[in-house]
Amino acid sequence: MFKFLSPKTIRLPFARYSHAVEVPAGSRLIVCSGQLGVGPDDSIPEDAGAQAELCFSNIGAVLAEAGLGLGDIVRINAFVTDRAHMKPYMAVRDRLVADPPPASTLMIVSGFSRPEFKVEIEVIAAG
Repeated sequence: MFKFLSPKTIRLPFARYSHAVEVPAGSRLIVCSGQLGVGPDDSIPEDAGAQAELCFSNIGAVLAEAGLGLGDIVRINAFVTDRAHMKPYMAVRDRLVADPPPASTLMIVSGFSRPEFKVEIEVIAAG
């Protein structure tokens, strides 16, 4: 269904992601707002990896509402508040996303709406 683009004329991706993903005509696009590592009971784990798990869990719930799943993600934008949070986030992402992986960007930001948040993830999915 999707065409994963990684031209041989440019450097390979730095991590497990594709340079681009072509979505075929007629597909539905789901644009998911940034999800934070907060549970339905307002609990927020201290660990960045646990927050990333919750982010993807929340994303999975949003996509399920549209009849899609994590395997339908074509683009990830992720934000962490410290370089130390990159590795735990990437470990969770690499375990949960499809193969071949979606296009992805990871940015280090100064913070979110509340200081306890360390990870935020937004996605685009297609199906």
